[in-house]
Amino acid sequence: MIKRFFKHMFGKAAQIQIIGRCHIIPFELHSVSREGISPAARRVAEELQAAGFQAFVVGGAVRDLLLNRYPKDFDIATNATPEAVRKVFRRSRIIGRRFRLVHVMFGSDTVEVSTFRRAIEHDEAETDEHGRLLRDNEFGDQEQDAARRDFTANAMFYDPTTQAIYDYHHGYEDIRANTLRMIGDPAVRYREDPVRMLRAVRLSAKLGMQIEAATAAPISQLKDLLVNVPEARLLDEMLKLLLSGHAYECVKKLRSMNLHHGLLPMLDVILEQPMGEKFVMLALQNTDKRISEDKPVSPAFLFAALLWHEVLAVWTARQQKGERPVAALHEAMNEVLERQRAQLAIPRRYDTVMKEIWLLQPRFTQRSGQRPLRLLAQERFRGAYDFLLLRCESGEIDMQLGAWWTEFQDTSEERRTEMLQIDEAPKKPRRRKKKAAPASGDVQVNETGQDETKSDEYMQAEFPSD
Repeated sequence: MIKRFFKHMFGKAAQIQIIGRCHIIPFELHSVSREGISPAARRVAEELQAAGFQAFVVGGAVRDLLLNRYPKDFDIATNATPEAVRKVFRRSRIIGRRFRLVHVMFGSDTVEVSTFRRAIEHDEAETDEHGRLLRDNEFGDQEQDAARRDFTANAMFYDPTTQAIYDYHHGYEDIRANTLRMIGDPAVRYREDPVRMLRAVRLSAKLGMQIEAATAAPISQLKDLLVNVPEARLLDEMLKLLLSGHAYECVKKLRSMNLHHGLLPMLDVILEQPMGEKFVMLALQNTDKRISEDKPVSPAFLFAALLWHEVLAVWTARQQKGERPVAALHEAMNEVLERQRAQLAIPRRYDTVMKEIWLLQPRFTQRSGQRPLRLLAQERFRGAYDFLLLRCESGEIDMQLGAWWTEFQDTSEERRTEMLQIDEAPKKPRRRKKKAAPASGDVQVNETGQDETKSDEYMQAEFPSD
């Protein structure tokens, strides 16, 4: 029926050619021009073909072009071995140990070239007790390479020379039907690599595609397999998800499929609390908006937002036990980050930024004297200010605090002076009762039971400005 439709629309010249299991889709049907391929990727494919090898643009780039999206990367798949690719291109290097790839450099562009791999049969595969593949690095042909890929939409090959698409698993039809479908038995494929469950959610949210029923069905039973994934791989997939430009929809899908449990500490609990949920979702929407506007985004800022309410809860609990605010905040930060590393290996290089953003939050309430000016001079002020606005918008703190800082940082010197004077409420004189001098080592307290030495100097010591 599909063939009859295409024949009716385009005539005999626009027919899908079928060779074995491969459907070769001509340019007249898919309309993806070679001009949409990056010049560097086009040149890599052309030079490999000129050297006698097969070479195709592969995977997500073909999928995105069919969806009228511009791909982030253009990868090449070939039947040439890494050593053979290296001989063709002088400016190239072989990378990887488990499975070798070649990075070919053209000016500032780098094109990743992989040799066709084969899908290892289940009875000969080396797996752990849960079915996760431990070895998957044997060369193969184009059909085998397509079979080992995850989703049909990611298993197509584009030839820049003929402009034809090679499709072994009906990925072209699935894209036209807006369907994300797993190649092979979904349960087996998830056991081989549990990260595919997260990838299904991410691609579905990013591309607006529906996860096919049979592909979605095993996820609820197999989600616990994610605990066996190496932390580095889990982090890499989570970063792709959170920085996809569709993080808000991704987290909603994670939640609907119960995949968010355990990925970030207490994220499942936070998403069930009105204030915590609103704060996290605002942070994700803010990130998505910045990505859509081609503005830079910081993974450290996003992780700081995701973990903030956990830090806040521990910080509050420690203060209620009598710990001083700044000491309690330091301990809360360390406790939450260490707890997190047992589940998702957030790199320590993000720690400094996250902690600086958190530590600056109490200082926004100090709006007298020179403190606001010193806070403005802090390197991390802008990120901490954006964080403050999220807290205001979520209802955690008064909106007026964010409005004050919004005006203060951009106004004139004269207006700043006025704002600082207005903010300094006149101190009401109070009469003190005469007390006996305390014994050596005793601490003076007032009628409220507070340490009288904790004046402005105390606040400066608790939350130092420099």
